[in-house]
Amino acid sequence: AGAETVRRAVELDVASRFQESLVCYQEGIDLLLQVVKATKDEVKKQHYRQKISENYVVMFTEKETSLFLDGKYHKQIKIDENATGFSYENLFREYLNEIVTEVWVEDPYIRHIHQASRYKMQLTGLYNFLRFCEMLVKGPCKVKTIHLLTSYDEGSGKNQQISGLEEIKQSLRNHGVTLNISFSSSIHDREIRFNSGWMIKIGRGLDYFKKPEGRFSIGYCDFDLRPCHETTVDVFHTKHTKKA
Repeated sequence: AGAETVRRAVELDVASRFQESLVCYQEGIDLLLQVVKATKDEVKKQHYRQKISENYVVMFTEKETSLFLDGKYHKQIKIDENATGFSYENLFREYLNEIVTEVWVEDPYIRHIHQASRYKMQLTGLYNFLRFCEMLVKGPCKVKTIHLLTSYDEGSGKNQQISGLEEIKQSLRNHGVTLNISFSSSIHDREIRFNSGWMIKIGRGLDYFKKPEGRFSIGYCDFDLRPCHETTVDVFHTKHTKKA
């Protein structure tokens, strides 16, 4: 029964049904541990322990699974200076299953497009948010609503910021997604929350990519090949997505 439960956990994991898979992992591991405790044959005990080690504990220890189920799970990812392979798709993929229908984004710098020179454009703020929205639209999640909380651009960029956000809002509407935009003059936190209970805090917010060396350099289009600024990503799981 324990082996069958864990095999089901693996199937759910592959299908990106992450929360359900963790429940099965915990149940299966508990059953297998009971067998180990009840078995007096040391050879069989070693066999069961080896199977657990090799095939079953794929992502979480029993303790980590319990923390997840209690809403206290915490994982930290370090992105080193000039590291690559951290596109939004790679960073968020495992948390975007079919359960996700609503997303909250808090980032004070979803603002302007900075024109660095006549020939180079540093794509920050609005374009980073647009790329994040494109990832959500592609799925496999079924996002219907995105809530954005940011701050107003100071100075002449305010009109461009509002115009850009409205254009993103209209484009998302064409894909069946509603974008709700709010502004705050005191926002400092940077975090992304999903209605599945996952919360991701990135030290630099969505703006952790370096500008490309040129318009025809590797990494200009594919952000998995784009060097990053050093930052830390903290992943939590909570029972309630919305803040009190």
